[in-house]
Amino acid sequence: MKKRLFAIALSLILVISLAACSGNTPKDNENGGENSGSTGEPTYGGELIVGVTTDLDASLDPHVSSSSAGTREVLFNIFEGLVKPDAEGNLIPAVAESYSVNDTADEYTFVLREGIKFHNGNEVTTRDVVYSLSRAAGLTTGEPLVSDVAGIAAVEADDTTRSIKVTLSAPDTEFLAHVTTAIIPEDIDPATEAVGTGPFKLTGRTVQDNIVFEKFEDYWGEPAYLDKVTLKVIDNTETLVMSLKSGAVNMATHLISSQVNELTDMNILEGSSNAVQALYLNNDFEPFKDIRVRQALNYAIDQQSILDIAFDGHGSLLGSSMFPAFKKYFMPELNDLYPMDQEKAKELLLEAGQSDLKFSITVPSNMQQHVDTAQVIVEQLKAVGVTATINQVEWATWLEETYRGRKFESTIVSFDAHGVAASDLLARFQSDNGKNMINFKSEAYDAKYKEATSTTDDAAQTAAFKECERILAEEAANVYIQDVASFVALSKEFAGFQFYPLYVCDFATIYKTA
Repeated sequence: MKKRLFAIALSLILVISLAACSGNTPKDNENGGENSGSTGEPTYGGELIVGVTTDLDASLDPHVSSSSAGTREVLFNIFEGLVKPDAEGNLIPAVAESYSVNDTADEYTFVLREGIKFHNGNEVTTRDVVYSLSRAAGLTTGEPLVSDVAGIAAVEADDTTRSIKVTLSAPDTEFLAHVTTAIIPEDIDPATEAVGTGPFKLTGRTVQDNIVFEKFEDYWGEPAYLDKVTLKVIDNTETLVMSLKSGAVNMATHLISSQVNELTDMNILEGSSNAVQALYLNNDFEPFKDIRVRQALNYAIDQQSILDIAFDGHGSLLGSSMFPAFKKYFMPELNDLYPMDQEKAKELLLEAGQSDLKFSITVPSNMQQHVDTAQVIVEQLKAVGVTATINQVEWATWLEETYRGRKFESTIVSFDAHGVAASDLLARFQSDNGKNMINFKSEAYDAKYKEATSTTDDAAQTAAFKECERILAEEAANVYIQDVASFVALSKEFAGFQFYPLYVCDFATIYKTA
């Protein structure tokens, strides 16, 4: 059977261009701060203290769907899959040194890297890989992170190769993007032990206070520069900025322009969040069951004004659930589907019998970018006779009641992609998907999504995914706003930070300068 090898890539790897992002661009400081990626010579050793606004999930089990993007972001440093994304969005070898796939894209064979070790010192075996993939696929847990897996087994190998064959129940050309899922030891409890193969190992944690990573000396790849990284949980954004200014914290990510404007003695880098910020609408909330009401809100809200007022003009406008870094799928033309038209908004609300519409916007209080967005939206909606109130809640409350419980009318957050596949952003809007927190139901969407995931033709799949995006926009599932500009503040004695086209923070490339 003809094989397509790892180096060839073809349509099976989604090569993501960062041209649509700002990349590692230094923001001009009042004191002329330098680019943190180019100052001084790299040195090995030292500790980096990073301020984070939310604690990691209680469980660091990498096969349990994470409720916090921040958890996935930092676990990137501990766990690796058979392949993993690099800073350009390419899938590169990790635990597997190579792979091949059959012509029908329903059988994948992986050759494992020799001598790779877990953080506990044990070598990775085929048993560990079969266990990890089976568990992530739901063959042992019933909660699949990877769907359509029919079987996973070790292949009889010679003395120099070790192979794993994964058989799918249906063709899936995006399957590689899902085997970034973590490979863990078979003989540990992942709910209580975080043991992976990454460049850092977890050595300490105090809930709601700090998380400590240390360099893994036996890492198979390029070693980390830093000896230690400590994440300091600071849930108050003002306190976080003060900690950066005082030097108590060396770094913070996902800052907004108003925060970094105060940090004149630090290097500031600007990139993209690589996430879809929107006013997410609960389609089961009675007024929002009417498409005319949802469309009216889209006409009433001016995206560019939100960027100008709350974000100093930074950010990338969105018209559906896809951000610019996924260049292959991004449709900028959807940004213009609902030009601001207050009279049109009033007309639609009147037709729907909702001329005095009132609803609440639930926002996590520790995420200033979403609070600021909500405040601008509230003012814009007043112009069309809509009364919106802001309900700020703690992150844990948002997760439990809004996300899991779906007890909300609307909310402002950003959804990121877990990997480098279009399905990572679009799967949640299927009618029966467990993550469909907005309760969106569309037969047209379900049919087109099924079409996208059942074809092995790359062009047809891309077209079908784009049609899914168009349906989300035309049916006004949500009010799409932006991919929020993401600023990173880094003390000047450190350099080497890299933006990725997905939600990860790679500590291994950061170093102290000589």
